[in-house]
Amino acid sequence: MSQQDLTSDMLTRIRNAVRNRAEDVICLDNRLNRGVADVLKREGYINDFDVEATSGKSSLRVKLKYGPRGEQLIRRIDRVSKPGCRVYAAAGEVPRPLHGLGTAIMSTSKGVMSGREARAAHIGGEVVATVH
Repeated sequence: MSQQDLTSDMLTRIRNAVRNRAEDVICLDNRLNRGVADVLKREGYINDFDVEATSGKSSLRVKLKYGPRGEQLIRRIDRVSKPGCRVYAAAGEVPRPLHGLGTAIMSTSKGVMSGREARAAHIGGEVVATVH
């Protein structure tokens, strides 16, 4: 079975794993998913991620993070730009989810970065996802 949107699949797996209070989740690996996982790690939503090679295919093992009393750090994670309808933002129009309390994940010409990093670098790009 072929997957059409690997990033949506990754975000759905993370969303379901957080809802089930899992410690980690295995996602399909590609360059964009690695970038998304790296942004989630830098912004403090996950502990870490590893790339594992199994039977010729590589996969990402994302280690989820919870609060001190076990509360969810990722309350909502949504795919913004989809294969059928891409969403782009100029340098001055980078979204600020929850008025700056959330994180936008952007795919730019300088790589995948958070909305905060894109605003600081004054570059725009494709809005991949938002995290609250």
